[in-house]
Amino acid sequence: MATRIDKKIVGYKVGETEQDGDASVAATPAAAEPKAEDNVVQLHEKLERPEMLIGSTYKVKTPLSEHALYVTINDIVLNHGTENELRRPFEIFINSKNMDHFQWIVALTRIISAVFRKGGDVTFLVEELRSVFDPRGGYFKKGGKYMPSLVAEIGDAIECHMRMIGLLKDDGLDEHQKKLVAEKRAQFEAASGSAAQAEDCGSEFPAGAQLCVKCHTKAAVKMDGCLTCLNCGESKCG
Repeated sequence: MATRIDKKIVGYKVGETEQDGDASVAATPAAAEPKAEDNVVQLHEKLERPEMLIGSTYKVKTPLSEHALYVTINDIVLNHGTENELRRPFEIFINSKNMDHFQWIVALTRIISAVFRKGGDVTFLVEELRSVFDPRGGYFKKGGKYMPSLVAEIGDAIECHMRMIGLLKDDGLDEHQKKLVAEKRAQFEAASGSAAQAEDCGSEFPAGAQLCVKCHTKAAVKMDGCLTCLNCGESKCG
């Protein structure tokens, strides 16, 4: 129905039909309900440090220094008691009686802590630190694992912690691989009688074992004409 307007228009308002009005009223309660995702706390650099944090301390003893390093990593627990509960590294401290490395260790811990508090994927730190080598040469830690530098040893401690809290998955050997490695080790020890030598040297692997290029452990021995690692099972024979 058309309506004739005889006066000057000074304002206007858009009208609603009854159907539109009902739809807007029905949509209001749903829009007012908060989403579950809105209550999930994410780690970011502006998140305040709680009064108490849980953490772990790792002892790092190297042949490069008379005194050991103590690496402490504190974690923050987000969304405690909910299905979205997460434990993430928040800060790191390194203490030692040896003051030779004090300056760069303080700088390193501050940078790593800043990366932790930034949030996101921080697992890349492990590879970055473990790839640092000392031009004077590395060393073998207990168990025959090769460490190219002291910084790499710190990266190894961080990796152990990330695996412990579930941030990194354990990519160790499965049951079939463990059985195969055990069989290879038994065959080698039976053929060479090197079990006693390994125990005398304080190593888990036979004396004279070479460095494995895959797991960087001094556990590769020659079997069937090629090197076979008794730690990870890597073999040139396939």
